[in-house]
Amino acid sequence: MAEMTLIVSGMTCDHCVKAVTDAVSDVPGVESVAVDLDGGRVTVDGGDVDRTAVVEAISEAGYNTAS
Repeated sequence: MAEMTLIVSGMTCDHCVKAVTDAVSDVPGVESVAVDLDGGRVTVDGGDVDRTAVVEAISEAGYNTAS
């Protein structure tokens, strides 16, 4: 199982947490998603997870990741 942590900007409330969690959970290979609202971090666990797909899912949910 691999883990990746991304810095995500624009998350301000529990609705944001749910939107990001739902979007990232739909990416193939993702087994769990943890969102740290205060720290602006999203941690993703899973097998063979494509980082680009996770970033795109976050973007489609309306949030930005740090490069």
